[in-house]
Amino acid sequence: MEKIPITRAGFARLKREMEVLKTVSIPENIKDIERARGQGDLSENAEYSAAKERQSYLHGKLQELENNLAMSNVIDLKNLSCDKVVFGSTVTIQDINTEKTITYQLVGPLESDLDRNRISVTSPIGKALISKCIGDEVSVNTPGGIREFEIVEISFQEED
Repeated sequence: MEKIPITRAGFARLKREMEVLKTVSIPENIKDIERARGQGDLSENAEYSAAKERQSYLHGKLQELENNLAMSNVIDLKNLSCDKVVFGSTVTIQDINTEKTITYQLVGPLESDLDRNRISVTSPIGKALISKCIGDEVSVNTPGGIREFEIVEISFQEED
C-alpha cells in the first residue's frame, strides 16, 4: 500500500480525532443505545435506531482514521530549503492573466483544506508547483480551462 505524506501536525490531529472517538464519542453512543433499549419495543424505537446508525458511523470513522494513520508517512518540515517547492512549502503564486496572488501550503491529501489555503500535493495545482523555483511559470489544467501562474515566493511556516 502506498504511503500518504502528512505533516507532523496533521498526523497529531488525526491521532487526537481518533482518541476522541475512542474515549468520548463511542462510549457516549454505547450509553445512548443502552438508554434506548430501556424504553421497550425496539422495532418502533426511533432513538434506538438513530443510536445504532450513529454506532455504525462512529465505527466506520474509527476504522478510516486507523487506516489513514497506518498509511501515513510523516514528513518533518524542519530544515527544508526554500530553493524550490516541496511538500510542506507555502507558495505564493500570481495568476499571469489577472495578476491576482494567492498563497497555498502544499500538504498531503488527508490534510487539504481549501478554506485554510492548504492544497494537496496530488491536486492539479500542487502537482504543477512541485520542484519549481521562484520566477518559474506553471500551466495548470483546471475545470475552467488552462491557467498560468508565476511563483513569486516560497517559504515554510511553523506547523500548527
